[in-house]
Amino acid sequence: MELAVLLASFVVLLLTGTSVAAAMLVSGVLSLFVGGLPITIVAERMLGSVNSYTLLAVPFFIFAAVIMNRGGLTDRLLGVAKVFVGHLPGGTAQVDVLASIFFAGMSGSATADAASQGRILIPHMERQGYDKGFAAGVNSASATIGAIIPPSITMVIYGSVTNISVGALFLAGIVPGLIVGIGMMLVVWFLAVRRGYPRDDYTPWTKRIWPVVSAIPALLAPVLILGGIFSGATTPTEAGVIACAYALFLGFVVYRELKPKDMLPILAETVEATAVPVFMIAAGSVFGFALTTSGFGFLLQDWLRAVTDDPLVFMVIVIGLFLVIGLFVEGTAAMLIFVPIFMPLVAGFGIDQLQFAMIVIITIMVGTITPPVGLQLFIAADIAKISVFKVDIWPFVAITMGITILMVIFPQIVTFLPGLMR
Repeated sequence: MELAVLLASFVVLLLTGTSVAAAMLVSGVLSLFVGGLPITIVAERMLGSVNSYTLLAVPFFIFAAVIMNRGGLTDRLLGVAKVFVGHLPGGTAQVDVLASIFFAGMSGSATADAASQGRILIPHMERQGYDKGFAAGVNSASATIGAIIPPSITMVIYGSVTNISVGALFLAGIVPGLIVGIGMMLVVWFLAVRRGYPRDDYTPWTKRIWPVVSAIPALLAPVLILGGIFSGATTPTEAGVIACAYALFLGFVVYRELKPKDMLPILAETVEATAVPVFMIAAGSVFGFALTTSGFGFLLQDWLRAVTDDPLVFMVIVIGLFLVIGLFVEGTAAMLIFVPIFMPLVAGFGIDQLQFAMIVIITIMVGTITPPVGLQLFIAADIAKISVFKVDIWPFVAITMGITILMVIFPQIVTFLPGLMR
């Protein structure tokens, strides 16, 4: 009975336009009430889920990302990307992908990437003659790299849910993130040649010096953040604090594009952006607890065990499940609901936890760029002023999923770097 109430109320609430987080919370409360459990459990689960030192990294990295966007770091990164790849086929689109790789190493926020770069590059691509759908597609797709290359807010949440080392997750994401970025640049190259998209003029090496010099302080941010984590000098949370301090230093002292009056809007944007994942985690904990008490987790585990005893088949099923769920449910919510259910099976199949984590994270990020509910897709489509269904996203989805399947077959893509640190 509890399971029926949980799932039915959740679906009904989603169909009525209720946010995913609110739907999870309300349906979870209803299920627990029907099951006769004390309502105080709701408050205990919500508070307990966000009372985590690791999760403190989330608002700090979001704060750093907002400062970077407003403090001139994004413009410098775009300048460096332009002088190195702007002359390639699909020049400005190539710049978008490479800049996303740079930005990912500083902010860990796919949403911040899509918004900051999209506002600059999508209109620029349109003026150059690129299709609106393609411009929005490459921007939303490249933004997913922000959740794969460390530091990643999604990885912080994943580590908090599964008790896996966030530092290990960060290491595991470097190679897959770079491969995804290279894959997207190859897609841009192919489509640009086929469709006749423009490219920028070749920039002589002598004229590349100043953009690089100007961006060196910004490019040092990933070194500072990740170096502290991987060396063991700082925790991810402490690294988030350092990222904030360094971003403020660059914005006020080095680039001087920040003013004291900018701080209130920056703080307001940070609070707003932080509230979404934190409330999602709190609501997800209630929904997940309701799923557990209803026996759904055991039913799903038993079904998966009956379907296959092959770890490769299991991972393909998981990929398919997250792809389908991602069409209707926000990725973080899907992760919060299903990953705790899958973890016992991951151990039972002998699958490397980091390999599984990267496969899940990349797959749920694909959900953020697929209609009808992909967040990055909405951001890019809104900037381009087109429907989400007109965004040319599927070539990028295809290459990303192809790389994900390679990670299933060759776990060394994920485990190589973490293995060196053990």
